[in-house]
Amino acid sequence: MKRIKVLIVDDIADTRESIRRLLEFEADMEVVGEAGGGSEALRQAEKLHPDIALMDINMPEMDGIRTTELLALRVPATAVIIMSVQGEQAYLRRAMMAGAREYIVKPFSGDELASAISHVYEREQQKKEVLGAAHTPAVPERPRDGKILSFFSTKGGVGKTTLATNLAVELAAGGKLQVLLIDLNLQFGDVAVFLNLVPKRTIADLAQSGSFVYEDIKSYLLTHSSGLQILAAPTRPEYAEFVTAEQVEKILHEVKAHYDIVICDNVSRFEEISLASLDLADQIWIVTAMDMPTLKNTKLSLEVLEGLHYSDKVRLTINRSGREMGMETKDVAKSLGFPIHFEVASDGKTLVSAVNEGIPFIRSHPQSKAADGIRQMAKALTEPDLEAEKNPAHKETHRFQSRMIRKVFGF
Repeated sequence: MKRIKVLIVDDIADTRESIRRLLEFEADMEVVGEAGGGSEALRQAEKLHPDIALMDINMPEMDGIRTTELLALRVPATAVIIMSVQGEQAYLRRAMMAGAREYIVKPFSGDELASAISHVYEREQQKKEVLGAAHTPAVPERPRDGKILSFFSTKGGVGKTTLATNLAVELAAGGKLQVLLIDLNLQFGDVAVFLNLVPKRTIADLAQSGSFVYEDIKSYLLTHSSGLQILAAPTRPEYAEFVTAEQVEKILHEVKAHYDIVICDNVSRFEEISLASLDLADQIWIVTAMDMPTLKNTKLSLEVLEGLHYSDKVRLTINRSGREMGMETKDVAKSLGFPIHFEVASDGKTLVSAVNEGIPFIRSHPQSKAADGIRQMAKALTEPDLEAEKNPAHKETHRFQSRMIRKVFGF
């Protein structure tokens, strides 16, 4: 007799254990896994392919509704039963719209739980028989040739991570693109904090595992409620030494075939790992600001990138732009000898409150001027004509004598 495979998803360990004990009395059911949050649930479902996922609706990292939506896209053969202490009609409607097959209210008895699982499973089996899905081979993942975007700035505090995370969320939110955000600021990366996520496994753990096959890489990723996937920076500065430039190259080569867009948030200096990211990038997004120290360093960085023959890949973005900064965009472009591709308007209060809440401002303040700037970036990446328009061939500036930049930096 085939046993119904069940995945339990609840952020409270005692609740998961109680449900497991209830199901131990059911001879035709088997608990194949547990998850304490949405990201872990998606990883477990992709690995275990359970028949039923028992999904708590209230979870801190990603609620059960959004997890159900993503599960329906990534593991459609798994049917979701939502568990909640709220029995109101509004919650039931939201759950069903997300793709859940049943909704049960806590606390429930073992008989109620087993009946719900059996009913949903039988209904799904009947549907498969009618559609002939039971004999249809799984559709292989669509091959992708991902575009790698490498975000870089000359100093901290100019908003590089803020722009990278907001752009990544905007690109992923529509559901049409598979987007991965990699935090390469290995000592003090903040991508997870900006997205209100708590990583259990990071790029340092992946590096120590020694396996860079995509199926293994997936188990180290976090999933944001937008659908964005994240490879987080190490949780402690000393763990950064576990990650090498060669490993970063292997990771980027491997994930490129599985995502439409891969965004790297680099440390703000030229070093071995950031240079590996810049080298493999299709586009290098330099983030600058309208103050003289930052502009001075940006000009130096552009000169270094020119020496590396990366100028054609550069997309220059001004963060916190505005006349109140005492200069205009055209003055910045003239000073740098390089065109400005994008601007994100100065909106300090919006940005600070969004960071403190762990909610990207593209979601918390979608009507803000800063959010408009992010949407323009996203359009440039998804609409080729707009990208061509935003990337005019800049006039030849003075060329630097050929030199080995890597040797200058000691690599």
